[in-house]
Amino acid sequence: MKTRRQFLKQLAAACAATAGAGAWGDLQRIAAAATLSPPVPKALGEDYRALVCIFLFGGNDGNNMVIPTSPTEYLQYSTGRTPALALAQASLLPLNVSNTPGRSFAVHPSMAGFRDLFNEGKAAIVANAGPLRAPTTRQQFQARSVPIPPDLYSHSDQQAQWQSSISDGAPRTGWGGRLGDLVKSANGTNTSATLISVSGNNLFEVGTTLSSFKVSPGNLLGFDFYKGASATDPVSRGISEMLALPSVNLFEGAWNDVIERAIQNQEVLATALAAVPPFATAFPDTGLGNQMEMIARLLAVRQALGLKRQVFFASLGGFDTHGDEQRGRQAELLAEVSDAMAALYDATVELDCADLVTSFTASDFNRTFPSNGRGSDHAWGNHHLVAGGAVRGGGIYGTFPTLVRGGPDDTGSGGLWIPTTSVDQYSATLAAWFGVGPAELVTIFPNLPRFATPNLGFLG
Repeated sequence: MKTRRQFLKQLAAACAATAGAGAWGDLQRIAAAATLSPPVPKALGEDYRALVCIFLFGGNDGNNMVIPTSPTEYLQYSTGRTPALALAQASLLPLNVSNTPGRSFAVHPSMAGFRDLFNEGKAAIVANAGPLRAPTTRQQFQARSVPIPPDLYSHSDQQAQWQSSISDGAPRTGWGGRLGDLVKSANGTNTSATLISVSGNNLFEVGTTLSSFKVSPGNLLGFDFYKGASATDPVSRGISEMLALPSVNLFEGAWNDVIERAIQNQEVLATALAAVPPFATAFPDTGLGNQMEMIARLLAVRQALGLKRQVFFASLGGFDTHGDEQRGRQAELLAEVSDAMAALYDATVELDCADLVTSFTASDFNRTFPSNGRGSDHAWGNHHLVAGGAVRGGGIYGTFPTLVRGGPDDTGSGGLWIPTTSVDQYSATLAAWFGVGPAELVTIFPNLPRFATPNLGFLG
């Protein structure tokens, strides 16, 4: 064992997710709520909404996620992507698209779960979205006659712009966090349950008055190694003895209090979540599948906690496929995304809240249309997935780009699509369904008035 002070310092990181002073009372209520079996049925007209952001870190290749299949457009696709990246048309999963007369589309062969949701009217696609400071054409981009978001094609900057919906300055908050600030009063005393991350720290859920409460998908909330005051293993015994020592100054006393609260929160939350009845829905045993299962378990206690509005954050990495065998890697990743989104939807049906929960994807950026040999490089406008019972499903919203290098949607000749839908429009459509009024939307999305269509219409 190191000195007591060194040991306290090392423990600080472990307790960060569970040590919030305001969380203790919430977790006691969660413990009581989790004993409900089966879940309480949804009340008629239940006033509840949840948004589930699924961030795909690294830049997902949207060009191989959603593919046009009419003869002319598929030829443009297969020619432009070259054999290194192009998918055989026979392998694609057709979509029954309701709002693109004369055009046909399909999704990646690994996305059967999402394809089924889409064709059942429970999912939609938002085409060619990305950070914009103003509507931008190819001519305007090349002439720089409108303001362009800074640091395009940079992972960290584009992640920040997607998660904040701020494209003209350094963001300090995320749009999910600002949303939480606005709606937290609807949750009464349970404000710490407004923003929940199952994937660690993120800008998306940083507000001015709130930040995310962090939960591990496996119930390992930082102090799983501590077995209690009566345990005899060396680590548990050492922690218990440390906490029993009198504090010699205010700093050590404060840290003792923090650690004790973290241990209590760990015990209560782990016990509560263990008591939630098992789902009939089979969640995939993947990183994202486990995150979706945890979110579903937290949804199961929404009524007992009296919650009205919640924002969740989940993520999956590995999409930065410059030199990888991109087709094989993306097949694995998109299968994980598709299966996890489908499982979450099925669980919300089981919980009788499918029309109250909407999941959606976001990512750094698209990837270049042509291959660099084995993979592809950083680009801009990308396609995204939305699923839930309130989704006006079976549609592709926004404007699908022309898949031609040097064409009307390319920044130049490199196959980098200029977004035709802004992050602001995409996000504001989600926030409006969440219950945010027009005046408040401008507060959360200050760039929104620059776009003629603030609501894309993919949610009822």
